[in-house]
Amino acid sequence: MSTDDTDGLAGGADRRRLHEEIAVAAGARGAVYALAARTFTQPDAELYRALDDGRVADEFATLLEKSGLSVDPPDLTVDDEKEILSARYNDLFVVGFSEVVDKTDGTVDNYGPPVSLYESDYRSEVSWNDVNLDLARAYEYFGCQVDQDDRRNHDHFRLQLEFMGYLCRREAAVDETLAQARLDFHDRHLRVVTGGVADALNSEPGTGIYGELAAFLDRFTEADVDDLDARIHGEGAA
Repeated sequence: MSTDDTDGLAGGADRRRLHEEIAVAAGARGAVYALAARTFTQPDAELYRALDDGRVADEFATLLEKSGLSVDPPDLTVDDEKEILSARYNDLFVVGFSEVVDKTDGTVDNYGPPVSLYESDYRSEVSWNDVNLDLARAYEYFGCQVDQDDRRNHDHFRLQLEFMGYLCRREAAVDETLAQARLDFHDRHLRVVTGGVADALNSEPGTGIYGELAAFLDRFTEADVDDLDARIHGEGAA
């Protein structure tokens, strides 16, 4: 066996090892996005128990160790009873408010909740229709669709987290070329809404675990983008 042949086998082993590392990292990142989507919702009894006993925090920590990214896990310590945590979620993301703007004629302006979970509210330069149409096409291209019973627009934060989780898992299982698709989705959508939600929550008092989770996701998506960009452009890999 020649030296060239030996080098070729070694190179092949290195490539396989790199592919395996990428697959593990992509799978773990997909699970982080899926877990974040589940956590960023109205807490039912099951979710509250998992938060209260530390299982959600432990799962984030375990997944991050496999993700290939140097990002600290979020502090999801719950100090609230379930009813209070639910009320906090509603106050931040669900319940709007009204304000009397002209006391002489009783004119009232109605506003949405303090923190929007919709990307289009953070995209003043792009129409609501363009944002949602672009997302609908992306979901459809990869064989995904919004649950009609969910009654959320395509640009909802949770749907985008779920979709990124799906892209990660698909990259890990069958198609490494999805790294470029993931980077494009970050640039066009997910990084926009993640940063917008994190900034909005940072301006609100009493955000609890939701402020912590949003700040974590802002760090995590930024690290994911940097790693994808380095890998695609040959400057490194996770």
